[in-house]
Amino acid sequence: MEALKLSAREINYIALFESMTGAVTKDCIIDEDGKKIIFVVKKGDIGIAIGRKGVNAQRVSRALGKRIEIIEYSDDPEEFVANVLHPVKVKNVEIEVKDSKKIARVKVDPQQKPQAIGRRGKNLARIKNILKRHHGIDEVIII
Repeated sequence: MEALKLSAREINYIALFESMTGAVTKDCIIDEDGKKIIFVVKKGDIGIAIGRKGVNAQRVSRALGKRIEIIEYSDDPEEFVANVLHPVKVKNVEIEVKDSKKIARVKVDPQQKPQAIGRRGKNLARIKNILKRHHGIDEVIII
């Protein structure tokens, strides 16, 4: 995996997030519409990032004036897929390589499938972007 390239804006968001929460941040992704910022934190730092009763996350959100999402990183691609999809319950993740492309097949509860995909596929696009950045997964199929 190549190193992530972050813009000055993303680096500033990471610095603010880390100073306000004390959590080590691995990545920052600004959503296409600019209304949401996704922080990927080091494994084990999700609790401190969110804070008791969500106080740290709320404080950062107010300071930035944007909604935020916090995802716990994992070196294990299957575990990371489940973390990215949270709160959707992931039943099973299979990662295969086909024609030099990494494909993740994610089995979720049928009632939560619309939530995993999102309106007009927005959640699925976000999931693909995050998994590509961190584990080189080219395609995500939710079944």
